[in-house]
Amino acid sequence: MEIQINGLAELPDVANKLLVFAGAEKIFLFDGEMGAGKTTFIKTFCKILGIKDSVSSPTYSIVNEYEGEKNKVYHFDFYRIKNIREAYDLGYEEYFYGDGICLIEWPERIEELLPKHYVKVEISILSESSRSFKFTKS
Repeated sequence: MEIQINGLAELPDVANKLLVFAGAEKIFLFDGEMGAGKTTFIKTFCKILGIKDSVSSPTYSIVNEYEGEKNKVYHFDFYRIKNIREAYDLGYEEYFYGDGICLIEWPERIEELLPKHYVKVEISILSESSRSFKFTKS
């Protein structure tokens, strides 16, 4: 599925479509260059998931945990990890194979640890305010 938007006001519609597209999947990989809007979109997606807390990038903490209406939501940012050992030390298995929803930025940094099944969200910059979102399942 591919969706193009022309502004931030359209993000809730994209987030709702992602939720429907995902079905029962709980692992979401967010791919896009720096500044594409991964964290901005994740903030909107978290609102759709019922998160009332303020959502922020876990760039330095690696993971932020939120309590959703139905599930816990774990937001990962692996951009700053130095090696795969840091993901092991974090206890990634409990998150990825638990009951919560995992939202993963920079998944290519831990590619060998990713579960077999996930939804990939590719965000591409079209212009300053326009983006393309492509959803695929593995």
